[in-house]
Amino acid sequence: MTFFHQHPYKPFIQKDTTKLIVGTLPPPRFSTSELHEKDVDFCYGSYFNSLWLFIDKIHKLNLRYDNSDEAILERQEFLIEHKIGVCDIVESAEREKIDASDLGMKNIQLRDILEYLKQYPKIDTLLFTGGNSKNGPEYFFRKHLKTYNLKLEVVSNEVPRIHQFILDQGENNASNRIIKTVSLTSGSGAANISISRLPLYKQLKAKNPDFNTFDFRVMQYRDFFQKETF
Repeated sequence: MTFFHQHPYKPFIQKDTTKLIVGTLPPPRFSTSELHEKDVDFCYGSYFNSLWLFIDKIHKLNLRYDNSDEAILERQEFLIEHKIGVCDIVESAEREKIDASDLGMKNIQLRDILEYLKQYPKIDTLLFTGGNSKNGPEYFFRKHLKTYNLKLEVVSNEVPRIHQFILDQGENNASNRIIKTVSLTSGSGAANISISRLPLYKQLKAKNPDFNTFDFRVMQYRDFFQKETF
């Protein structure tokens, strides 16, 4: 039997949002309201995803990790204060196996990210929670751009890879916008293997045996969740 996986959350974007977090889909339990004890019923609310753990560590927020409304509000207030939005690129998909694997998604329907960028003109950066592997957010976004005859241009090929593209503002706008994209290392456990192979990680691990993949992500994410620009 096929499981229809509908994204449970609408995009969270404000008029002054400048950065947009772009992932795929939260685990199916968020669509079926079968949350774990430490899950938060909000974007990236899975305790095992770790995105909010990284942000919590960077900003020393002391966030709640439970099903409460207060936990949701804490995260929303942080995003609003730092002008960060969330708009995952997958609206829905079908799964033969009920899990959170990106590769397990079929008959995928994408959200029109470019249309959101046009609606919110202050956005200048997309933060992908994963790279260009199949069915990852950057992978889908590249397919999405092709439908507009656009493509990403390399800015930096070092992890996290940075690209950019020019968004046509249309006739009613004076100039086009340059949108940058950052492909952050995924917070999933599967990404730990790729991290362990990175020369920088090996170097830092050699200097400090206690340094781990969580620390590496915090170090990487800090540059994009702490600074206003980069």
